[in-house]
Amino acid sequence: MMKKRIITWVLLLMLITAEICPVTIQGAVQPAPEISAPGAVLMEPSTGTVLYEKNGEEQRSPASITKIMTLLLIFEALEDGQITLEEEAVTSAYAKSMGGSQVFLEEGEKQTVETLIKCIVVASGNDASVVMAEHLAGSEEEFVKRMNEKARELGMIHTQYVDCCGLTDSDAHYTTASDVAIVSRELITRFPRILNYSSIWMENIIHRTAQGEKEFCLTNTNKLIRSYERCIGLKTGSTSVAKYCVSAVARRGEMTLLAVVMGAPDAKVRFKDAAALLDYGFGKCNLYLDENRKNPDPVPVKGGVKKEVACRYTGEFRYLDTEGKNLSQIEKKIVYMKNLQAPVKKGDIVGEAQYLLDGKMVGKTDIVAAKSVKKAGLWDYIKHIRKRMIKGDDYSADG
Repeated sequence: MMKKRIITWVLLLMLITAEICPVTIQGAVQPAPEISAPGAVLMEPSTGTVLYEKNGEEQRSPASITKIMTLLLIFEALEDGQITLEEEAVTSAYAKSMGGSQVFLEEGEKQTVETLIKCIVVASGNDASVVMAEHLAGSEEEFVKRMNEKARELGMIHTQYVDCCGLTDSDAHYTTASDVAIVSRELITRFPRILNYSSIWMENIIHRTAQGEKEFCLTNTNKLIRSYERCIGLKTGSTSVAKYCVSAVARRGEMTLLAVVMGAPDAKVRFKDAAALLDYGFGKCNLYLDENRKNPDPVPVKGGVKKEVACRYTGEFRYLDTEGKNLSQIEKKIVYMKNLQAPVKKGDIVGEAQYLLDGKMVGKTDIVAAKSVKKAGLWDYIKHIRKRMIKGDDYSADG
């Protein structure tokens, strides 16, 4: 009887412990972070997986994290060849008149596009943002139209811009933590070079005006660059309406995380919340990465001018685990199309790489033709037969 009571008490103790410290089969459950700000999102950007969300769809004033969209359009213009990093943009009287955070550009002052990017992302220069808006679109108003068009294109349905820098207090200028995560992800994944600039702590620029040359020090508004391990970006913002906001990016090993905090009551809470989100993500997640650098074997082709076609992967494969699984157990299986018939065009899907964990497929990457293979005609068959006959003659002669 006593033995049964002891067993009962042990079982009860185990149940109580499980309630207090829940675990899964794979490992300990990571407790959700305590976030003081009213709006927040944590995302793994390479997969787009949202790991945490608090009022992510609630519209708020974004302050200077507006500039993330401005930077995205600048980098798209660089990619398209509309501008270069070395070319210069001229400061207008309107751009010089911007208040708030600025780098004190003078009317008529010229700065390179690269310098202006640094002024925007490091020192949050409102004047530099307007200079680039005018340089790209002729006016800030026209540039803002492009910002809103891009927002719609990215699916940022809860976002509307009225300026390019976030200085406005207008109710018509708004976004959400989820939408900020979307545009931040677009910027850092398409143009990772931005992180080279956003991770700068301090750097001097030179003002060259009619009054002569003057040195000016850019200091990063994102204090996490110095206080959080491997923080490499991205942008802060604050106004009396927006309160304190940040889109923070940190990288550890192969994993990059993106934390958005909006509406924090002060700067300390903003950075504390962002750090808590990043800690939560790095503690919760494991990332499997197959870069697929080595091309797969050629695939046989029937009825073509060639017997096989060279192929390649469409890209790397990433799998994000949040349950503590052993990702070293992931198996890669190559599956090709059977009886592939010519013609085959370059880029046609000819197979796939399947990734399996515990016998279940967790993802795949397409394998495509690296070259085209034309369908064989009568003359191709005749040439093929002649080659075989010549090889046969050569063989006989050698024998």
